[in-house]
Amino acid sequence: MIRILYIIGFCALTWPAWAGEEIVLHTGFRLQADRHEVDGGTIRIFSGDGVTELPFSQVAGVEPVESPVESPKVEAVAVIPPAAPAPEPEPVKASPLVDLTPAGLADTVARKYSLPTAFVASVMHAESGFNAAAVSPKGAIGLMQLMPDTAKALGVDPRKPAENADGGARYLRDLLARYEDRPDQVLLALAAYNAGTAAVERYHGVPPYRETREYIIRVLKTWNPPPASVEPAK
Repeated sequence: MIRILYIIGFCALTWPAWAGEEIVLHTGFRLQADRHEVDGGTIRIFSGDGVTELPFSQVAGVEPVESPVESPKVEAVAVIPPAAPAPEPEPVKASPLVDLTPAGLADTVARKYSLPTAFVASVMHAESGFNAAAVSPKGAIGLMQLMPDTAKALGVDPRKPAENADGGARYLRDLLARYEDRPDQVLLALAAYNAGTAAVERYHGVPPYRETREYIIRVLKTWNPPPASVEPAK
């Protein structure tokens, strides 16, 4: 049985080793940085060539890093076995009783694949802003921004919100299983969801792509369910 170690709530967000400082958030997350600046109510976090801005109210403290970090520090919250994968993917048929709001879909598919609802919702928000009709310039479709080839491999129609959410959550589950033996499991799964598994393998970790690193931070910043006011997906 595959075990998935979910790093939820107390994950130390770390990239390849460097000295500098760690920005400690009230959520327990730690963001490695070369340096930071505080401008009124905003903190700017400088990491390599990238700059991330956060409300200063989210910061619990700043800790210096005197030597390179050899490996991410992770406190595991839970070890949860995933649902047994079906031999062959089957198209998802939405029931009239299924809540078709983004919040409802995130909760439904998270429960189906033994994932935390807030985790699926945060990825959905980072991918599409809960817009079921979203299409990226690269051709990614829907709530979970599935590429057509990925959707085909998962056996779902990405233009149908319920199937799109199902396929995205199943793909997340599979990526978590792929990296289950790594201490930075969740970070690698998110990086692979954004940049592909080939990029993660090429760099032996989170690739040094600004887009991918900012994507991971967006997921962490929106680790909340969709607002109740979001309209049902059509």
